[in-house]
Amino acid sequence: MKKVLLFISIFLLSNSLILFSIEPVKIIFDTDMGPDFDDVGAITILHAFAAKGECEILATLASDDYPFIAPTLEVFNRYFQKPEIPIGAPGADAPAFSCPNHWNDSLVVKFLPKLKTNKNYPLATEVYRKVLAAQKDQSVVIVTVGFLSNLAALLKSEPDQYSRFTGRELVAKKVKKWVAMAGSFPEGNEFNVNQHAKASVDVIQNWPTPILFSGFEIGDKIMTGNKVATQGTKGSPVQWAYNYCLSNYENRPSLNRNSWDHTAVLCAVRNPEDYFYVIRNGTFICNPDGSNSWNADQNSNHSFLVHKYPYQKITDILDDLMMFEPQKN
Repeated sequence: MKKVLLFISIFLLSNSLILFSIEPVKIIFDTDMGPDFDDVGAITILHAFAAKGECEILATLASDDYPFIAPTLEVFNRYFQKPEIPIGAPGADAPAFSCPNHWNDSLVVKFLPKLKTNKNYPLATEVYRKVLAAQKDQSVVIVTVGFLSNLAALLKSEPDQYSRFTGRELVAKKVKKWVAMAGSFPEGNEFNVNQHAKASVDVIQNWPTPILFSGFEIGDKIMTGNKVATQGTKGSPVQWAYNYCLSNYENRPSLNRNSWDHTAVLCAVRNPEDYFYVIRNGTFICNPDGSNSWNADQNSNHSFLVHKYPYQKITDILDDLMMFEPQKN
C-alpha cells in the first residue's frame, strides 16, 4: 500500500512540474483602440493574463492613425505597471478613426503624465521587426483587434538592422499563429477588414502561418462592461473608459457593450476550444471591397470560431477578467 501511495505521489508531483513548466504565450497585441471602446476590455484581459503568468506581452501596437491611439496604449500599460512594453504607431496609410465622443482624447489628458501623440512613438513595423527578431522560432502569437495596416507593412518590409529576413520570411520563422477579430462567417462585411481593404486582401492572401478568426457574430452576442463600469476601482482608466463610454457612446446610454475584441484575446492566450467550436479546413476569402466569405471547399491554415455555450457563460468569464487590478507597490 505504501508503494502504491508513493507511486501516486511521484506521479502527481511529476505532472504538477509539467504543468508549471508551461511557458507563457508570447503575445503581440495590435489594436485600433479608438473607433470603439471594447479594445479597453481586450487590453485589460491581456494584462490580467500576463499577471497570472499565462502570457507575456511583447508589444502593443496602434493600427489607427488618429493621433491619440498610441498614447492610449501607454495609459493602460502604465496603469498595469508595464510601462516598458514597446508601443508602435501606424504608417500614414492607416485609417484614422476616433470615437464620436472622443474618449481617447479625454483619457490621455486625464491619465498620461505628459501629452503625447502617435508621432512620439516608433513605427509599428520597426517594433514588429525588432521584437520578432529577438524571439525563438515559431513562438509568437499575434492578435489583431483592428485594421491590418501594420501587418501589411510588416509583410512588405525589407531586411534591416534587426533581421536579415524580409517581413514575410520573419513572420514565417517567428510567428506561431495569428488570431484576428476580423470578418463575418460564413460571409459578411466587417469594419476591421473593409476600412483598409487593400491591406486586408494583401495580408490574408499572403500570411504564411495559421490564422484563427473571431468573427463579428461572436463578440456581437457577448455583452460586457457594466460590471467594471459600476463596480470597478474608481480612478482606474478601465473603469473610467467604460463608465464614460457606456453613458454617451453613439449619443445614447447603454447598459453593456459588445465584446468583439475580448474574444480574440481570450482565444490567443487560452485554448479556444475551451470556449468555442473551431471550424477548420476552409479558406477566408477577402474581396477587393473588404467583404468576405468562407470557402469550405478550399483547405488552408484558416479557421474560425462558432458559439458553443450560452452567451452569458462567456460574458461572465470576460466580465470577471475585466475586473483585474494591478497589485499596488
